[in-house]
Amino acid sequence: MNDRERHVPRKRFGQHFLRDPGILARIVAAIAPKPADRIVEIGPGEGALTLPLLRKAGHLTAIELDRDLIEPLRAKAQDIGALTIISADALTVNFSALAANAKIRLVGNLPYNISTPILFHCLEHAGAIDDMHFMLQKEVVDRMAAAPGGKIYGRLSVMLQLRCRVEPLLHVPPGAFRPPPKVDSAVVRLVPLPAHELPNVDFAIIEKLVRAAFGQRRKTLSNALSEYASADEIGAAGLDSRARAEQLAPDAYVALARVLAART
Repeated sequence: MNDRERHVPRKRFGQHFLRDPGILARIVAAIAPKPADRIVEIGPGEGALTLPLLRKAGHLTAIELDRDLIEPLRAKAQDIGALTIISADALTVNFSALAANAKIRLVGNLPYNISTPILFHCLEHAGAIDDMHFMLQKEVVDRMAAAPGGKIYGRLSVMLQLRCRVEPLLHVPPGAFRPPPKVDSAVVRLVPLPAHELPNVDFAIIEKLVRAAFGQRRKTLSNALSEYASADEIGAAGLDSRARAEQLAPDAYVALARVLAART
């Protein structure tokens, strides 16, 4: 395809098309697609990842918002495998319904401007997902995998680690994309935890506490969570009410949520 025929990346869709064959090969190897897999790709773009995955799996579902990319992608895939394209915003897709009675594997080079909302949307359907392999800003991947105690540990770290095993896989430099983004990127693997490893408490309570705690992360827990928990309740969870949000491991928020859920 010559330069005149190539799709012009659109800023409003956050489009940066991966073009490095070595990086693509490493991502496909990490995903290790098999014919029985039900792979769903978010944002296939020009098909750089779609086509090699399709060759391995034989069938694939792609979710693409940019309608100008759909027919060219369909044409490229015609002689390779069975490609189903859903023309939609990934944030509106019900992945649980898409999975039906068999879990799906999510992959994608996520638009960096809406990557965090997409991650939280995927978490809502974690029970229908086998695993996820996403390209993201490296800064976001670092936050996803962060341990307590640092400045990059936050709401995203806690909520993801309570639902998934987070495994950063590889660093991707700007030059691997067209056009090059202004930031480094990374590929991460997310594996939803089995039901018996999930917190036995309403996630809505955890989410409320984590959002409030990190919304005022420079304040002590007793101040940041004053609307939801007393100092005595924080203490009953085994926590120091003088601690700050970034000092608490994900399980600490679960312990406090259990105390609050037990209120009579």
